[in-house]
Amino acid sequence: MNQILIKNVNIWTIDERDSRFFGWILLENGRIASMGEGETPDCESVIDGEGGVLTPGLIDIHSHIGLYEDGLGFEGADGNEDTDPATPHLRALDGVNPFDRSFREALEAGVTAAAVSPGSANPIGGQIALLKTAGRRVDDMILKAPLAIKFALGENPKSVYHDKDETPVTRMATAGIIREELYKAKEYFSRKARAEDDPEQDEPDFDIKMEALQPLLWGKAEAHFHAHRADDIFTALRIAKEFGLRAVIIHGTEAHLVADLLAEEHVPVVSGPYMTDRSKPEIRNLSDAAPGLLCKAGIETAITVDHPEIPLRLLPMALMLAVRAGMDKTDALRAVTSVPAKIAGMQDRIGSLKTGLDADCVLWSGDPLDIATQVQAVFVNGTPEYRRTK
Repeated sequence: MNQILIKNVNIWTIDERDSRFFGWILLENGRIASMGEGETPDCESVIDGEGGVLTPGLIDIHSHIGLYEDGLGFEGADGNEDTDPATPHLRALDGVNPFDRSFREALEAGVTAAAVSPGSANPIGGQIALLKTAGRRVDDMILKAPLAIKFALGENPKSVYHDKDETPVTRMATAGIIREELYKAKEYFSRKARAEDDPEQDEPDFDIKMEALQPLLWGKAEAHFHAHRADDIFTALRIAKEFGLRAVIIHGTEAHLVADLLAEEHVPVVSGPYMTDRSKPEIRNLSDAAPGLLCKAGIETAITVDHPEIPLRLLPMALMLAVRAGMDKTDALRAVTSVPAKIAGMQDRIGSLKTGLDADCVLWSGDPLDIATQVQAVFVNGTPEYRRTK
């Protein structure tokens, strides 16, 4: 039996109750076995928390980690297949290099899970995977794949294909390509269903792109829409409603300008990155205050640094900036733990400290939102993947 007891620690559960207490937690066979105050259970392997803070491992629900390798150019750039504007069959998993040192740096910063997404060159980019950040083989790191299909609206597809003198070069064409593929997929599966019911009906020829859209259309995967400008956000919602998709807005740079309208739609927003310059027109309304304003409007809000735009190891810093700009501290911590876990539909595995969940947790020397606080230890599946040397 694989057990580790962490004692003398302030436990912040970041679950529905958001309990905070001084006590102990027992990790057993990769899961949280129990936790409590007072007398500790017997365990051969004991770690003294020395009065620090234990939280769930941090989660970034939008990144490109492992697809753009640190320190490499073209040789390590595997995020955008910009030779075809519709590539739903491409899997981020097939491009991820778990030996990219960014994984280790993120882990040492307290990040234990990240969604890895194709880039935003194509209106339909491919399949997103949710991974643990510890591991040497990507197959062993998977939490959920596919998590979602990546869609991109706004300037990125326009810019990429304008340079090639190919479609799409307008927002209309970008939305049109997305709709065309979704309509084709619906018809494809309708024909398959008719052929199953009636032997005289011919099945459609196998189409790997259409097959890749099946989890999306059947509600088993989400639609992650890259959208910065407010009008692009609402285009994403129109398309989602037309096809019955579960939409998640990625970036949502202008979402805070229409927060009251978005709140009525009950759509999650993954806010960020905002630790960057205003490098293109559609992010001219970039603001550190955005995630806090979205939370105050009642919108389910996660925070991203969009690795490698901002290195994933700086995710805790993004929380500090959001808090400085007015975000509630608890909301900030939720935005990289329980909220992204819920968005991913993985709240029964990760995102909080609760009996039965994966033993992914971070031991901090103090308040995680204090810039002077150090990560003392990181546990993934109950294994101490990082211990800070004094």
